[in-house]
Amino acid sequence: MSVRSRKTLLTAVALTAGLSLAAVTPALAGAGANRTARAGAVSTAQGDPRDVTQHVADFYAAYIDSARATDDPSAATGAKALRGFYLSSAARAKVAAYEKRRHADGVLFAQNVPVKWKVAHTGSGAGHATSRVTLTWSDGPHARVTGIDVLSDLKTLEITDLKPVR
Repeated sequence: MSVRSRKTLLTAVALTAGLSLAAVTPALAGAGANRTARAGAVSTAQGDPRDVTQHVADFYAAYIDSARATDDPSAATGAKALRGFYLSSAARAKVAAYEKRRHADGVLFAQNVPVKWKVAHTGSGAGHATSRVTLTWSDGPHARVTGIDVLSDLKTLEITDLKPVR
């Protein structure tokens, strides 16, 4: 593994850990200025770093956190590091081409950031797995929802393709 690859990996791991800690700390403290009924509910999370769907979920969780942090100057660097760690070079090239063509984020296929996301395994074969990422763009009963099909390599867990669901 090259020094650059190790540095990118370490940056992505540190960013993911920091974002996870920032997200979990208020919940663990049980305090918040805007405490709502939902905030009082117990929330748990767990994961398996060997699971391809979990890998996609980890990427989208950290990426969306980074994209939402518009007031943090390091957020753009973090998003780039996440892309470098989770996406194959071909997927990064496809994302960059989409962004140049559409002037929108090529991971989210949008110009803004969703308020919620979820990931579900939808199939596997020929050494790849497909996950469906569902993005919710607002709260309320008429929230807009979009989907992205994410193809991942089962051996490396690397995301090799992203396609918006039409």
